[in-house]
Amino acid sequence: MPERAARLMAAATEWLAVDPDPETRAELLALLGRVTDGEAEAAADLASRFDGRLEFGTAGLRGEIGAGPARMNRVVVAQTSAGLAKVLLSRTEHPRVVIGYDGRKNSEVFARDAAGALASAGVHAILLPRALPTPVLAFAVRHLETDAGVMITASHNPAADNGYKLYLGGSDAGSQIVPPVDAEVFTAIEAVVASGPASWNESSEYDVADDEVLDAYVAATTRAFPLPDGDLRWVYTAMHGVGWETFDRVLRAARAPEPALVDAQLHPDPAFPTVAFPNPEEPGALDLAVAVARTAGADLIVANDPDADRLALAVRHDSGEYEQLRGNDIGLLLAASAAARAEADGRHGTLACSIVSTPGLAAVAAAHGLAHRETLTGFKWISRAPGLIFGFEEALGYLVDPDKIRDKDGISAALAALQLFLELRRDGVSFAEHRAAAVERYGWFGSDQISIRVADLSDIAATMQRLRAEPPTEIGGLRIDESDDLLVERDGGIPASDVLRYWLEGGARVIIRPSGTEPKLKVYLDVGVTDGDPVDRADWGAATLAQLRAGAEELVGPRD
Repeated sequence: MPERAARLMAAATEWLAVDPDPETRAELLALLGRVTDGEAEAAADLASRFDGRLEFGTAGLRGEIGAGPARMNRVVVAQTSAGLAKVLLSRTEHPRVVIGYDGRKNSEVFARDAAGALASAGVHAILLPRALPTPVLAFAVRHLETDAGVMITASHNPAADNGYKLYLGGSDAGSQIVPPVDAEVFTAIEAVVASGPASWNESSEYDVADDEVLDAYVAATTRAFPLPDGDLRWVYTAMHGVGWETFDRVLRAARAPEPALVDAQLHPDPAFPTVAFPNPEEPGALDLAVAVARTAGADLIVANDPDADRLALAVRHDSGEYEQLRGNDIGLLLAASAAARAEADGRHGTLACSIVSTPGLAAVAAAHGLAHRETLTGFKWISRAPGLIFGFEEALGYLVDPDKIRDKDGISAALAALQLFLELRRDGVSFAEHRAAAVERYGWFGSDQISIRVADLSDIAATMQRLRAEPPTEIGGLRIDESDDLLVERDGGIPASDVLRYWLEGGARVIIRPSGTEPKLKVYLDVGVTDGDPVDRADWGAATLAQLRAGAEELVGPRD
């Protein structure tokens, strides 16, 4: 047997000796049998599991549930938690950590494993009382004044995945970890692994929180976005996730109009049976919600993803058709509302977004006398913008209340959206009129995205390498005026990252980057038009965006 194959077989055998999960043990035993029989596919599978470890990416650890250090499983969760404990104990004598979980497969098991591993290492661990949204956990880090928070979730990933998000308290104010702390935790995990299983034996000596944390989250959310009186026909879907219990309590406290519900998607179901992917961005994900909305005659559809940290909206036009708003469109709507409130209150601060989100946020900030800041993708960066008033990223993430939470929050954002639509109803302004007024004040900003899903991550690396070796001079017939490779750290506090940016003639922009949470290459297309009347801006911008998309597809390949 070749040396590498023997090493992987030995690692897998050692894994079997410590894995407490009968399902992943059986899976690995079957895989080893196939490897022994000489199956090349099985050998490649074994290598993908044991030749490396899951590392902290855009949103923590995230991967497919299965045996091996490069998968999500009980061993990885315990080792990660023990490594976290080592880091926290090196900083403070009596660290405290709060742990939450959603409704995915194994989420509660992983959360209890994390709490047990932390407790056995001498950390005061506090488990949330049941499956709750990620925003509640992020809130709990600050509310309970803990040193860290762990959320077991894979957010909107496919059903086979799960993940481990890590937040820090204290001077990090409840934001997710960023370098160099992620490397410090990873080094501590490796030390735990090297020291053997005895260093992460679990304890049951952890606390379970009561509903006071949830009560406080609901009260703070309701205070932040008071609703005007009025009637609104609308629909809500939880996308088979954990959002409804918390959002229902928020709606009742806020005395909101009662929604029509997508019953088939209302309660947690780790199989996500009615959607191909539990991501409201994906085509078809809101089909059931649209069907309910047609029956109810609703004007608005509100959707959360499975852990309720993202928000999707769809609005009905006079034609009766529903338009699902892009993440950038929702971001600009909520940003303009937040900026107007700040201006009215005489507050100064910052509107922040990721570098792949619409340039329109800068126009909104300028119109209201606020600062604007761009960060790398992920709310671990956005939440750290100084003087933050509002932050968002185009992937349906919105940080609408920085005083309460330093992460995206789909429930608070949903209440902020209801506040806006009820205010429009009160003032007799249609959504179309509101959008036209925004185009007139800020300009027309349109966006599109190409997402290429791959089976082999090396395909993404090859594409990025080709673009660097053979840089394009135009995209879709539009000349590239300036390009930027973020592998080199730039001014403005943006760390190095695998991102290519192109600025093109006519106010267009293209950004290409690997996804930080899924095996995808993502291409972001943006066009901004500030000249001409609102109708001309929209017509010219839409035509330019279509031209840009055709050119970008030719450059990187077709959409998945």
